[in-house]
Amino acid sequence: MSKQEISIIGKNIKKARQAQNISQDALSKRANVAFHTIAKIEAGSTPNPTINTVKKISGALNTLIDDLIK
Repeated sequence: MSKQEISIIGKNIKKARQAQNISQDALSKRANVAFHTIAKIEAGSTPNPTINTVKKISGALNTLIDDLIK
């Protein structure tokens, strides 16, 4: 994934999370992903989020993986 794709994923995760009024901490607990991982993905500083991580986050947000990566 390129830096641009990662920032799109981060933006989409943040948008979906905020639309559901969920904090980063609450999302990290729901997704069983470390808080700093959520924060880094949303900030665009994670170089390459794994598909497993994106899958966990999409499940916690009740959204499709495609909606987070497009």
